[in-house]
Amino acid sequence: MDLSALFSATGPLARAFDGYCERQEQIEMSQAIQKAIREASTVVLEAGTGVGKTAAYLVPSLMEGGKVIISTGTKALQDQLFHRDLPAVREALGVPVKVALLKGRSNYLCWHHLDRTNQDATLLGSRQEVRDLGLINSFIHRSPTGDKAECPTVPEHATIWARVTSTRENCLGSDCPRYSECFVVKARREAQDADVVVVNHHLFFADLMLREEGVPELLPNAQTIIFDEAHQLPDTATLFFGDSVSTAQFLDFLRDALATGQAQARDGANWNDVLAPLDRAARDLRLCFGQPLQRLSQAQLGLDHPLWPALDKLRDALAHVRDVLDTQAERGPDLAQLHRRADDMMQRVCAWGAPERAGEPELCWIDVGSHGVQLHRTPISVADVFRRQRLGLGHADIAPDDADAEDRALRDAVDESDEADMVAAFASHDADEEDDLQALMAGADAAPTRSGASVAADSDEAPAAPPPRRAWIFTSATLAVKSDFRHFTEALGLQDAECHSWASPYDYPNQAVLYVPHDVPQPSDPRHTDAVVEAALPLIRANRGRAFVLCTSLRAVSKAAEKLRELFKVAGDPFPVLQQGDAPRPTLLEDFRRAGNAVLVGSHSFWEGIDVKGDALTLVVIDKLPFAPPDDPVLAKRLELLAQEGGNPFMSHQVPQAIIALKQGAGRLIRSETDRGVLMICDTRLIDKPYGRRIWQSLPPMRRTRVQQEVIDFLLTL
Repeated sequence: MDLSALFSATGPLARAFDGYCERQEQIEMSQAIQKAIREASTVVLEAGTGVGKTAAYLVPSLMEGGKVIISTGTKALQDQLFHRDLPAVREALGVPVKVALLKGRSNYLCWHHLDRTNQDATLLGSRQEVRDLGLINSFIHRSPTGDKAECPTVPEHATIWARVTSTRENCLGSDCPRYSECFVVKARREAQDADVVVVNHHLFFADLMLREEGVPELLPNAQTIIFDEAHQLPDTATLFFGDSVSTAQFLDFLRDALATGQAQARDGANWNDVLAPLDRAARDLRLCFGQPLQRLSQAQLGLDHPLWPALDKLRDALAHVRDVLDTQAERGPDLAQLHRRADDMMQRVCAWGAPERAGEPELCWIDVGSHGVQLHRTPISVADVFRRQRLGLGHADIAPDDADAEDRALRDAVDESDEADMVAAFASHDADEEDDLQALMAGADAAPTRSGASVAADSDEAPAAPPPRRAWIFTSATLAVKSDFRHFTEALGLQDAECHSWASPYDYPNQAVLYVPHDVPQPSDPRHTDAVVEAALPLIRANRGRAFVLCTSLRAVSKAAEKLRELFKVAGDPFPVLQQGDAPRPTLLEDFRRAGNAVLVGSHSFWEGIDVKGDALTLVVIDKLPFAPPDDPVLAKRLELLAQEGGNPFMSHQVPQAIIALKQGAGRLIRSETDRGVLMICDTRLIDKPYGRRIWQSLPPMRRTRVQQEVIDFLLTL
């Protein structure tokens, strides 16, 4: 049966799904993917909201056979694909494919760390942690997967999770006494046997990073690789091909070292005395900077900055701790792992500020937070490295005597990261999503194969087989700027890709209105946020709440929410104000839907991955065009290099980046054929500046107006 028949109004999908609608855009997209799979080629496909891109890539990938890896931008979409979309399409098509879900290590409960926490519950920080521990102890014996997402009684961000899950730093691998029961090992085995494996971008790129370091065969037997929410890939790739070390990592290490040292080697050292200098040195890094939060490149620090002597003290203190751990490492796997962690942190600290690698521009920069600092070493471009790996153009060789370095590389592949706020895409490197597919699918304890080593040992060996041909599919609702994909393809080295775009089938001129108010101050004006709230207030009242206010900074979120509460209280308006940070995102969304008249104020984590259909959301207010923050050192370096090459950094990089982000935010409004609503953008640059036309022309074709009363009249009909 061909794809047109499968997607037809009388086909199996129509019979399986209520309200199914045949869409030519979806059929064409699925045909482009089928062609790419058969030809093992690369395609970049933009599909507007409502095209049905998930089914468009699932159907041909399941029908064509072979191993398929689907990578998503968020764990929420990963869970939705595995638990809902994939089973539904598989059942509709009647294809006997086996699917598996693979997350980062820290998403799975760890028997060993749970045992240790139960044995010394006095270390728990609060009564809430004690209660949560009891719930986890009950859950783990009922769960076949150990996935913490399946434990709804303990909030996702509860502090107890850090104590009962493992990370790349503290996982013992095959040395673990509970290895045979390990949930990560079980998930990896299921992924090995599956036809379709669902991962996320952080997991995929942690894997790819190891391949660049010379560890081969990281994606065994995968004929098709699909990236959904592909617009996130440039930022994710930059995050993982870079390196970082933070105050928080040192404090976590110190906590583990003190607990393990006192429990397993009390007679080996006075652990408090050994660790105290490193604790002081790590905390002193933050004292090198004033109160303001800031991001600075290494060049901005200057040679006489107090950070430099502070780093010398940190290295000296860390070297002493590492030496002490070296003397105790043979007493148990936990102590041996702590020694490896100390060695790894020493390498990262020493690498920060070192000269750039030849031909690969990098930037060393520092992110100063409220309570600590992060030292980053970030590549300016990931296009070459990603293209190398995608096309199989070669790996960095690992010499036979570099076994320790390779073992470290393999151990580095074991953790996953929450979606970063778009404003701080390069400033956060959470330890929640950094696992690699080799460590999880091939086994971190397996003897690694050294790239090129056997050829060097015996020149009569047959040359290595060419890398397997694979189809690479990149898709999202927001990849192009007026059908121009260059901003995305150049960022990832995809110049050989075939690109296609399908507009949303929704009737935007009748379903939605784009409104840009008059007389709003420029975004740089301190009065801007207050003016946004005041301009939006008549619309919120006419709409009876049911609004998102999306801001480009957390500071604006706080200010806008406070102003709204104040105005609602004075006027006696009945609209609840829900603010990002007051509760986890899923809780806020649930409260928003339940209230029926709420106003939710959020930053970039609410600009994408949010699906509120129907009358619950009919007004989206965006405070200003989402240009990247001017204090981003990596962006500044990129723009500098673009200017040196004779380009126009603003038009070739900053404007396309803002358009992609704005399209994501605008996409929250119309989620079905029957949705209606207003998109209000409170930034007059959209009208006044020459580049504004390019931006609004990239948005869906909504009816446009600058007349407030027209908008109020439209909202009163909803």
